[in-house]
Amino acid sequence: MEFPQAFWQGVDEFNAGEFYPCHDTLEAIWLEAIDPDKTFFQGILQIAVGYYHLSNHNWKGCLILLGEGTNRLRRYRPEYETIDVETLFLGAIYSLQTLQQAGEDRVAEFAAKYGLSGDATDPPTLLLPKIQTVESST
Repeated sequence: MEFPQAFWQGVDEFNAGEFYPCHDTLEAIWLEAIDPDKTFFQGILQIAVGYYHLSNHNWKGCLILLGEGTNRLRRYRPEYETIDVETLFLGAIYSLQTLQQAGEDRVAEFAAKYGLSGDATDPPTLLLPKIQTVESST
């Protein structure tokens, strides 16, 4: 199975931290897809929206979407087709747990730590997960 070109565009947008454009790109293919791809696309889309919410300091929205996205991706671990789901999943779970422990009062601080604040002057100290492909065994 090959993913549509729009999926790879969404991957590039996600990895560049362009979470709202990623949402738009992946939503267009998610709406037309059938399972198992549909749920896979939706999981990635929801994680992207979770980070978008973080960039807007929407703590509750971030937690909800990271939680829903990781729940959807859980069954695709460790990999789906050519995508390393495990790395994305674990990165999003780490973000979710870190933000839950930090609490809503520290959402702006953590948005800056992830480099998601427009006014951040320091480099990010926490890394956002990336969508990666798995190495071919051939």
